[in-house]
Amino acid sequence: MLGVGAVKNMFALSRSVYVTLWKRSASQAAGQRLDISGIYPPIATPFTKQEELDYHKLEENLQKYAKIPFKGLVVQGSNGEYPYLTEEERVEVVSRVRLSLPRDKLVIAGSGCESTRATVQMTERMAGVGADAVLVVTPCFYKGKMDSRALTHHFTQVADSSPVPVVLYSVPANTGLELPMDAVCGLAQHPNIVGLKDSGGDITRIGLAVHKTRGLDFQVLAGSAGFLMAAYSVGAVGGVCALANVLGRQVCELERLCVEGRWEEARELQWRLIEPNAAVTRKLGVPALKQAMEWFGFHGGACRSPLQPITESECQQLRQDFSSNGWL
Repeated sequence: MLGVGAVKNMFALSRSVYVTLWKRSASQAAGQRLDISGIYPPIATPFTKQEELDYHKLEENLQKYAKIPFKGLVVQGSNGEYPYLTEEERVEVVSRVRLSLPRDKLVIAGSGCESTRATVQMTERMAGVGADAVLVVTPCFYKGKMDSRALTHHFTQVADSSPVPVVLYSVPANTGLELPMDAVCGLAQHPNIVGLKDSGGDITRIGLAVHKTRGLDFQVLAGSAGFLMAAYSVGAVGGVCALANVLGRQVCELERLCVEGRWEEARELQWRLIEPNAAVTRKLGVPALKQAMEWFGFHGGACRSPLQPITESECQQLRQDFSSNGWL
């Protein structure tokens, strides 16, 4: 009978073999532009009541998500509460997702940190556990100094050293700054920067990013289901949508209708997604997303402090936003 130490060694060895094979596969694919088109839920991180990571509940969510026609998952994005996780927890969650998810589903890992040095190191660690690409948020603590020059330098350094493709991430609601358009256009020329997730909701900006980077094989993703149809209409190729954690099949159906040019049907579905999407994003945020996940058969779990559960009145409003649009 194997002892605990032997079992741990075997697990470590199997993970090492997996990562070696993955790196070999990535190396063979070098020079090929990664296609990131499609729908991704930025998955929530389930916690226990004691605010410990609940890997069992995470695994159950992953098994359900694997049956939905997502292009892949975004792990350790804003909805994953990544600022509240330790470095080791962030890497471990990505590792477990990659080992669980079918190989044909992409794993895009959030690797952004405040310093360039830390982001480079985190990016390398995420690639080491099997991430297919990394999502790098704009550093923002010194946002007054995060102009185009500083941000271009930051993302260039990360992309230069990253073993996997980089997706830029602009989320002004959380960071207090937008990635300037001149920086986007310059960075789009980098061979290892494949796209932008824009969560600002300004469709003219999304359309301009598509227009200005035409011919560069640069891909723009909408950062919310609330403006997904509008983003597709101006050239976006997919979306990273919090609502997909709850209504994944419906968000994927909206994508299909847009891609097929069935705009009248898409518009009807888009209308029904606007209010529930707003409820789990800008209105009530991650705690509401986690509550809605519980209603729809997924595990949201507790939030990690200082985030608090939604109040009873907020819960009633959340239920109204879903039920009035026919989802509950």
